[in-house]
Amino acid sequence: MYQKVTIVGNLGNDPEMRYTPSGVPVTHFSVATNRRWTSPEGDSREETVWFRVSAWRKLAETCNQYLSKGRQVLVEGRLTVDPESGGPRAWIGSDGVARASYEINALTVQFLGTRGETEEALPPETPESPKEVEDEIPF
Repeated sequence: MYQKVTIVGNLGNDPEMRYTPSGVPVTHFSVATNRRWTSPEGDSREETVWFRVSAWRKLAETCNQYLSKGRQVLVEGRLTVDPESGGPRAWIGSDGVARASYEINALTVQFLGTRGETEEALPPETPESPKEVEDEIPF
């Protein structure tokens, strides 16, 4: 049997990299996925689901180096289930509201873009040398 989860969303915080006692790097970060729709009554609705992502070894180092809060990513991996329930890790928050944590062990992470990207964030254009004008088209 095999499972694979794919999510696209934005990082909710900067990644945190640590090392296991044996020296293996692991990076953790959270990703928010959003879904928007219009209810039958015509109201605009939005749902945000948070995922806690773990990346290991070389992928952990790359994620730690290039990712930051707000960055859009595509993550493919497998769900890590709570051993007690077999589902997401569930708990009651300090406000008394039931919460759940969906955890993904990342197999691949693709960097899709930056949040609020502006022209200033893009590399400056380099002036091109004047192109020669040809009298004839070679084909």
